[in-house]
Amino acid sequence: MRAVLFDMDGTLVDSEKLWDISLQALYARLGGVLTPAVRETTVGSSSEGLMRIVYTDLGLDMDPAAMDESADWLHDYTGELFEQGLTWLPGARELLDALTAAGVPMALVTNTRRGLTERALKSIGSHYFSASVCGDEVEHAKPAPDPYVRAAELLDVPPAQCLAIEDSVTGTQAAEAAGCPVLVVPNDVEVPHGLRRRHVASLTEVDIDGLRAIHGQLTATELFS
Repeated sequence: MRAVLFDMDGTLVDSEKLWDISLQALYARLGGVLTPAVRETTVGSSSEGLMRIVYTDLGLDMDPAAMDESADWLHDYTGELFEQGLTWLPGARELLDALTAAGVPMALVTNTRRGLTERALKSIGSHYFSASVCGDEVEHAKPAPDPYVRAAELLDVPPAQCLAIEDSVTGTQAAEAAGCPVLVVPNDVEVPHGLRRRHVASLTEVDIDGLRAIHGQLTATELFS
């Protein structure tokens, strides 16, 4: 394990609760009500994917201009919530501090737009990350492998030598498709088990040695499967 690639929403910070608020506000603005079942399908989505889910659910015309306007409104609203302060998920900040102290390179890999990510980094701290990749900076966002492939390139580390840390089905699929073993820390949505995935309930359960052991075990599993 030469590097660690972190998802943001629901993995490092409890921002999914704020997305709940902003998505419900968007639905009210568009004349609908967000159901828990639909909300679950949005977790980990890119901006474009999220708008497709919303507009399909509400039976609205897939007008690109209207969808872009809704996406901009949603991200502005969410950004205001982010700047009021983001809550760290248990063990996240301590793990970032430990990895920084040990000199392990880290990248932030998120489907969130760059503008909103920068607002989040005001709370998280951009100093932790040698690189960051956002959903609007690659040709295909998660669940495509592009964001993780790009992050590994920026760190100059092969994906197989990176450990990805994710909370969503979408993000886990993206990391695996890029060639990264994945530590899954489920938040709001259950993530199925798999050969290249290790689940923990919280980042409080792992330290650097634990991450290295998990990476080694998952890599060995792939080699001998």
